[in-house]
Amino acid sequence: MMGEEKKKKKGGAIWWERVRPYVMVGPCMIFLAVFTVYPVLNMIYLSFFDYNLLTEKKYIGLKNYERLFFVNVDFWNAVKNTAIYTLSVVILLIFFALVFALWLQKSTVLNSIAQRIIFLPHICAMLSVAMVFQWMMDEKGLLNMVLEFFRLPALRWLNSSATALLSVIVVNVWKNIGYYALILMSSLKAIPAEINEAAELDDAKPLSKFFKITLPMLSPQVFFLLVTITISSFKVFESVRVLTGGGPGDSTQVLVYYIYRYAMTNLKFGYASAAGTFLLAVVLILTVVYFRLPGKRVHYQ
Repeated sequence: MMGEEKKKKKGGAIWWERVRPYVMVGPCMIFLAVFTVYPVLNMIYLSFFDYNLLTEKKYIGLKNYERLFFVNVDFWNAVKNTAIYTLSVVILLIFFALVFALWLQKSTVLNSIAQRIIFLPHICAMLSVAMVFQWMMDEKGLLNMVLEFFRLPALRWLNSSATALLSVIVVNVWKNIGYYALILMSSLKAIPAEINEAAELDDAKPLSKFFKITLPMLSPQVFFLLVTITISSFKVFESVRVLTGGGPGDSTQVLVYYIYRYAMTNLKFGYASAAGTFLLAVVLILTVVYFRLPGKRVHYQ
């Protein structure tokens, strides 16, 4: 009897060890299924229908995609603006994050204070940051006051198609630069000191040392920044909504705001779902390309 009880207990323990991982990740998987997988599948499903919440769904096949790609010119304008915004933000954020990380990597009191200051914008809500910059970039705002002080012509930061998209880019780079700089800074401090000491003994020049030692050692973090910044740039919405509302004209109309406008203003949920499906496909393709091309050049320690 005692032997049978021990076998049962042992069998139950083995069964629990096998099931426990699935039980632990179960709530997370349910959350993802309900709030991520289902909305994505439903969006793809709705893209084949004419639907506006007021009438029943009407199946129209690929007509939403036909209208998206071949009829509406404003869609390709939104794609162009999104591409310009994403490319600019990716390049500027990675470049300045690397510059700040190299500049502030030494453990000094002044650098410690500077690190905390540059990280502060990241913990602020994008809505609050956008509202502050909206005041600063007004025609009679702080930035134009500074320009006038130096006897330079004032700019229509948010009211001109020449500067509106640039202003949105500046705001988003300013907000996020501290977070990405700290990621690279922590990685810089993790580089073994012996490697840099050996390079100095070999009389390596600073540029050669940076491109042959520092940058390859930082490549996993730079690749992480490349992927995450690209995905977040495609999702830009709050800053555009607050600062410009997609204007002037359509100069700052990006894909997510374009989807929002057709879904919430025009109540064309089928058409908006088709645009959302296109955005999803672009992000997936870019992610695969990143892992196939730049991902092969990453040097893991």
